[in-house]
Amino acid sequence: MKKLILLTAVLFLTIGVNAQDYPRDGQNCTSIMVGKKASMDGSVITSHTCDGVYRTWVAVEPAQDYNSKAVEKIYKGTVHTSYRTDTTGLREVGTIPQVAHTYAYLNTAYPCMNEKQLAIGETTFGGPKCLVNKDGMFNIEELMRIVLKRCDNARDAIRLIGDLVKQYGYGDEGECITIADKNEVWQLEIMGCGEKEIGAIWAAQRIPDEHVGVSANIPRIGRMNRANTEYFMASDNVEKVAKKYKLWDGKGEFIFWKAFIPEYANGKNFREREYFIFNALAPSMKFSMDMDELPFSVHPDKHVDVRKVMELFRSTYEGTDMDMCRNIKYVKTSKDKNGKTQRDTMMSPVANPWMTSTTQSTYNMLDENAVEFKRTVAVAWCSYSTVIQLRDWLPNEVGGICWLSFDNPAQSPRVPVFAGTKILPTTFALCGQNEYSDDAAIWKYRKANKLATVAWQRTKETMKKSISAQENNAFVKLDGLEKQIKTLVENRDGAQYESDRNRYQGQIDNLLNAYTQKIYDQTSAEWHDLENKFWFMFRTGF
Repeated sequence: MKKLILLTAVLFLTIGVNAQDYPRDGQNCTSIMVGKKASMDGSVITSHTCDGVYRTWVAVEPAQDYNSKAVEKIYKGTVHTSYRTDTTGLREVGTIPQVAHTYAYLNTAYPCMNEKQLAIGETTFGGPKCLVNKDGMFNIEELMRIVLKRCDNARDAIRLIGDLVKQYGYGDEGECITIADKNEVWQLEIMGCGEKEIGAIWAAQRIPDEHVGVSANIPRIGRMNRANTEYFMASDNVEKVAKKYKLWDGKGEFIFWKAFIPEYANGKNFREREYFIFNALAPSMKFSMDMDELPFSVHPDKHVDVRKVMELFRSTYEGTDMDMCRNIKYVKTSKDKNGKTQRDTMMSPVANPWMTSTTQSTYNMLDENAVEFKRTVAVAWCSYSTVIQLRDWLPNEVGGICWLSFDNPAQSPRVPVFAGTKILPTTFALCGQNEYSDDAAIWKYRKANKLATVAWQRTKETMKKSISAQENNAFVKLDGLEKQIKTLVENRDGAQYESDRNRYQGQIDNLLNAYTQKIYDQTSAEWHDLENKFWFMFRTGF
């Protein structure tokens, strides 16, 4: 490919103020899953990048008890509200019977973790339009909310989803949710079963304990061995619906992803993200983008630490053939020791992996081969992302950790929110997507992030050092906290009197709440300093 030499750049074009301007190609959200024997410490991991303009307020919903006549209201429109009690765009679509007791859970746009160490990630894959029934009661985010309120393990969550959509209908397009508990992680792929049909088709496959999996907007479940109930679950109508809508001829072997894969996937069950992540974790497999299929999951060459998952979520393919920056060059002139002028071709300071479609078009006007869009794992239009650890050797309160990040996951730090955290920083209560607000958590990070993008080749090392330092800071005292909580939980559970149990519980709550608040305070302060540092760096121009 001919290299683009830019002597002058129109810098303001590198700033994308409108999220719709980012080239997404229908590819929103990524989830990485790690089985307990594949992880470094025995954690089970699921994760989610919520890519798109979704609400960023976060709340802890408490556990509750109900009487036998109570009902649960089901809504549509929950992913775009501005704060917890906001009803703008919210629509009640039905009710289901309530249960006697519900669990506390972390209420993100796509609810993600409960107090029992049940956790969920999500990606959308669309699927055939003929299967979508918009009148079905449940959208995917409401299914996630209900199972977190009612279930304490992945298999029960899958069964409950199957029961709910069969009785009340599924009203969303094709979705994958990655459901994990302290022992195992599953990938569930679900679609409607027809425009006027109440119900759904779905399949769930367990990631082997020694493996890692990736979901990135393409259905990846293939052959379904229903007899092996340790690894497969599915609705009983999958093949029937595929035949009815001529998505499968009923003659050859039924392969789930081949029947239901969207046309934009070009007949494969992977694209850049799946290929890059599997290649990063299992290079010995020598995967190629020319392959027709990647395995559902892979055995990593090395055990995977939770920080490796965080690192993968920062991926932009830098230094590879998929690096969108590699042809954005400029000529740097200098004098050698003999006074002779020499010209060196250098990476342009304005080259960044999150160029808007306008910026890409500008470069490609100068050289049609300058930029070939690649959907990176980290994207600038990410609302928030989660990396969730579940650990069976610790009490639930501290065993489940949601490592939460706002805005671009390649640029923002992560704040730990525990399964037992009850009070979040006040800025978590306000969404920052509909207007600027210094009181919204996302803007504590977004200002420095977007400013850094203007001249990313100059700012990225500074930002990487801050991310690493804050990550180290979040982990350095975690072991001590876990030991404290474990001792307090044992004391609480062994206490004879209610007053002692309440006292220990209060100490547990205070420690967990304080740890989350402390890391948030430190990271938001650091990103404020970065913002000021970048403004000073660019004081004479970009």
